[in-house]
Amino acid sequence: MTGIDTDLTASVAPQRPLRSLYAGNARSVMVRGWRATKSTNWLVVLSGFFEPIFYLLSMGLGLGALVGTITTQGGEEVPYAAFIAPALLAVAAMNGAIYDSTWNVFFKMHFAKLYEGMLSTSLGPLDVALGEISLALLRGALYATGFMVVMQVLGLNLSWWALLALPAVLLIAFGFASLGMAITSYMKTFQQMDWINFFMLPMFLFSATFYPLSVYPQGIQYVIQALPLWHGVELVRGLTTGAVGVGLLWHVLYYLVMILVGLVFTTKRLRALFLD
Repeated sequence: MTGIDTDLTASVAPQRPLRSLYAGNARSVMVRGWRATKSTNWLVVLSGFFEPIFYLLSMGLGLGALVGTITTQGGEEVPYAAFIAPALLAVAAMNGAIYDSTWNVFFKMHFAKLYEGMLSTSLGPLDVALGEISLALLRGALYATGFMVVMQVLGLNLSWWALLALPAVLLIAFGFASLGMAITSYMKTFQQMDWINFFMLPMFLFSATFYPLSVYPQGIQYVIQALPLWHGVELVRGLTTGAVGVGLLWHVLYYLVMILVGLVFTTKRLRALFLD
């Protein structure tokens, strides 16, 4: 009798569909976002490509004529333009990835209600997270590739190791996109979103972008070395100037952890917002 009651209860109880965490279709999310970007936001994308080039021409070539050479962390003397160019390359990847993974995601989440529609299909939260992060990664890759060409034309790639700078930049973009989307998933107002720009500006200015780390007091150096952009700048600068060593692997590990943390928090947050 107990078995019959159990079967009857199971038959009349509401069957909650099992929602997959990952349906293996992140590509569709990325393609949809890319098509939307091409049709509405291509001018914004184009402007982001020229921004680091303007910095390079004004600071690297203009100010560089007055500064001369800079001594890197490894003790090498390099022209000032060759010193800041890899830093601006890392910044370009960061900016491209952050824009798509923060403001675009914020609009899709709170105004377009896009993710609710996506997650009502077979797509899972990890599909959405990977798709949006891949879109941001693509934008960062476009910026980086164009800037690498400019660096090569100006003779600012001082080593054959610079060929690995593009994969390094993709790693940087992936890290910032993952963390950016994770942070944005907790934001509820435009005022909160402004904090992202508040933190990005000091990173841009103080991550050894324009000056060697040694010019700062020791206490400030520790703070700078904790910033994600500093690790990206040091990684790309080491490759483009030929200062390659085992120490670069620590920068790679930093971004791998950053990617993992971002994906985990983004997936959990999307699931909590739209599925639970």
